[in-house]
Amino acid sequence: MKSVLKIVPAACLAFTLALGAVPATAQQQGAAPSPAAIAAAKEILTLKNASAMYANAVPGMVEKVKGTLIGQNLNYQKDLNELAPIVAKQLAGREQEIGDGMVGVYAGEFTEQELKDLVAFYKSPLGQKLITNEPKAISLSMQVMNAWAQNFSEVVMAAFRAEMRKRGKEM
Repeated sequence: MKSVLKIVPAACLAFTLALGAVPATAQQQGAAPSPAAIAAAKEILTLKNASAMYANAVPGMVEKVKGTLIGQNLNYQKDLNELAPIVAKQLAGREQEIGDGMVGVYAGEFTEQELKDLVAFYKSPLGQKLITNEPKAISLSMQVMNAWAQNFSEVVMAAFRAEMRKRGKEM
């Protein structure tokens, strides 16, 4: 049952990303996005405050790697704990690489005109409402999906048990 619940957050991420995108005709295959398309993609991501998603990526990754290294080198725990803030400071700002990659994705998936239309939409009252209310809608949707997964996993478990009983095996 727990493995089902581990899958749900990944599905929620895909659902979240799908909500943030509008189906579109992508840039021509292999054609580099224009500077205007890149600028519009940056503006969309700024309007949507996308940087909040990866703002703590560097310190988070430093902590994750530090934890792995400590697990492999228990004798160096003190040193690794002392080095973590130094490494985090050395690598500060690298999270912007994620933002640059996201700009490339948007500029590659939408035409220049579509990006400009999206900017206009996100600046409109409805677009602003979407930006404001979408996180809550996504959170509530994730709750619905998690509740469904919990309940459905019990249905699946009951089906397995019933089939095993037919074979004369109790679980």
